[in-house]
Amino acid sequence: MPRFIDTPEDRYRHDAPARVGVLLTNLGTPDAATAGAVRKYLGEFLADPRVVELPRVLWRLILHGFVLRARPRRSAAAYRQIWTDEGSPLLATAGRQAAAVRAGLEGGVGGEVEGEAGAEAGASAAAAIKVALGMRYGNPAIAAGLEELRRGGCDRLLVLPLYPQYSASTGGATFDAVAAVLKKWRWVPQLRMVMGYHREAAWLDAVAASVREHWDEHGRGQVLLFSFHGLPRRFLSRGDPYHCQCHASARLVAERLELAGDQWQVVFQSRFGRAEWLQPYCDKTLAELPGRGVKSVDIVCPGFAADCLETLYEIDRENRAIFHAAGGERYCYIPALNDRPRHIAALVGLIEKNLAGWDLPAATPGELSQTRQRALALGAAQ
Repeated sequence: MPRFIDTPEDRYRHDAPARVGVLLTNLGTPDAATAGAVRKYLGEFLADPRVVELPRVLWRLILHGFVLRARPRRSAAAYRQIWTDEGSPLLATAGRQAAAVRAGLEGGVGGEVEGEAGAEAGASAAAAIKVALGMRYGNPAIAAGLEELRRGGCDRLLVLPLYPQYSASTGGATFDAVAAVLKKWRWVPQLRMVMGYHREAAWLDAVAASVREHWDEHGRGQVLLFSFHGLPRRFLSRGDPYHCQCHASARLVAERLELAGDQWQVVFQSRFGRAEWLQPYCDKTLAELPGRGVKSVDIVCPGFAADCLETLYEIDRENRAIFHAAGGERYCYIPALNDRPRHIAALVGLIEKNLAGWDLPAATPGELSQTRQRALALGAAQ
């Protein structure tokens, strides 16, 4: 039998208004730029069978016998290069994104109504929709974000993993974590999950706008590289749609930028281990471009909703050095969308689209009180 979370203070109150919870999730980050914190984070991340699809016994031996002995020290040194006064760049940005999405959802309902009516509508939206943040690995965990929404009285739940392109290792892993929590709840909420948004027009427009703005300020390179996080090649052969969705996103952004076929290219970064990963590889492509006469490049990473180790260190530092060492002259990394207004507006629109049909019944405090009194008369506890 499951061990349900079931304490007196958790029980349903019959005077509680209906609420929707929105959980924003991302991959996660270590708690600190230390070898110990990185080891704990990598231990959780790399132990996920969605991330590494190898026989469990064999992989545990490799993970604990080799990977977690050497990799945390190297990764911690890299994290220290990008760590800020706010801590992890990804987590700091995720916090700002959640706050901005919350404000956008509150303003979106009743935002077009002026005066007192608009203020009342905004207040109603603030009460009806709750936004929380959860990381798939590390803190704040998905379990903590869901608990925040549960305590807030949310009986409907929308989960938005901030991965534009779906993969079993990202969106699928997020579903696993959400399900693992909800199976312990006695009253499971209505649940919706956004499993990618790689063709969402507003998001594509936001990516294209960020590139144009970068070009306006810094000039334009000969080639624009779209770099996406890599996956083992076998994921594609087993039916994972990630590779196709990355190419679709890049093509649709390139069309918005009116780029010719020889002015842009898709590459894949961050490979790990000895197996073949999705190609072409970002680092090898950058090492080859100068020999083909490409001396200036711009690189954007549309799969990352927030800048993190893979963009700020791997792309903006390591790969920059590779390109220059090969004879490249100008290398520009175009930052992730982070909490840019266009990005937040796209996310808010995506959330509102996926909330369609979940009209919350409006009830006055008096009506809610009457509901509770009737329930108490029938023997309810609260």
